[in-house]
Amino acid sequence: MAEETKKQNHRLMFSGGGTGGSVTPLLAVAEELLKETAPDMSWELFFVGSKKGPEKELVASFNQALGANIKPFTFIALTSGKWRRYFSLRNFLDIFKCLVGFFESLRILRKVKPELIISAGSFVSVPLVWAASLKKIPILIHQQDVRPGLANKLMAPFARAVTVTFESSLIDYGPKAVWTGNPVKELNVKPYVLENKNKPLVIAIGGGTGATALNELIFPEIENYDSFCKLIHLTGQGKSSALKNRSATAYQAFEFLPHDEVLSLMAAADLVISRCGLGTLSELSFLGKPAVLIPIPHSHQEDNAALWEKQQAALVLNQTELTPDKLASAVKDLLADEAKRETLGAKMAKVMKPGAAEKIAALIWEMINFAS
Repeated sequence: MAEETKKQNHRLMFSGGGTGGSVTPLLAVAEELLKETAPDMSWELFFVGSKKGPEKELVASFNQALGANIKPFTFIALTSGKWRRYFSLRNFLDIFKCLVGFFESLRILRKVKPELIISAGSFVSVPLVWAASLKKIPILIHQQDVRPGLANKLMAPFARAVTVTFESSLIDYGPKAVWTGNPVKELNVKPYVLENKNKPLVIAIGGGTGATALNELIFPEIENYDSFCKLIHLTGQGKSSALKNRSATAYQAFEFLPHDEVLSLMAAADLVISRCGLGTLSELSFLGKPAVLIPIPHSHQEDNAALWEKQQAALVLNQTELTPDKLASAVKDLLADEAKRETLGAKMAKVMKPGAAEKIAALIWEMINFAS
């Protein structure tokens, strides 16, 4: 009997969380890698995230969509802190959380022995990446936003490569930077059937954890929206209590939906109201959807929004100057102007560089082979 060929096993560790923005591009890359599974090899994938963020549910949803013959992600929760760029007593407590996370990371890495760490930002990844650098495990960091985040600034010096969404970001990371675009999960979109076909569909998304300020701009006007559209609103966990005793019939609020369902709704929407996280912006670009963008004031999201506004690819509104009735009026006016929405959608589709997941997957292969 011929000797059976030994199966090659590759262990990769992805890390991100706190919000969905640093998770969805990593899942897109994982999806691309899983396509390349050969008969003589297998992947063992691990996802290290925070204990309270949406990443555990996002990873569980990803696992559920995998075929029966594909081994799913193993999720590992890590103690994590956060450094706020303003004075807060919580910063001092979070220093100790980061220290705990660092020692937890050493234990996790010793047990799992991954060939490579991949992160797309997030403070939960910082102690893991620092621990991985001590153990000489190769690290790949992905920079999504136009403005480098503090977490990535803390991790990038230890990375062997930094992939970036925008060409302008190459200067931020020097020779190790690679321009790839931002990965978007393959869209196996199930058709969404709108019950009331006489009204256009609007989706409001505040990110993986919702957005209180965006909710407060929508809640007071939901009866008004009722008169001209069906509005489906992702409020975030625990953020829909203000909706009690509201009488709108064409309005639906969800605290959380699986990512595939969100994509299905976005694909069916006539218009999307959104924050300006790069994960959602990348999906809007992939889908070519007209959008009203409301960036978080004084944050990296304003830099993201400025790029979309410069290319006239979305209607960008300043939250500090916005009121609930002004937002409702802007949405109503856009829904009434089909030509404008078509123009915005066409320009939206051209903002992002395509093929990011494939490019990053190829780079991962190179790094694995180099380390072998």
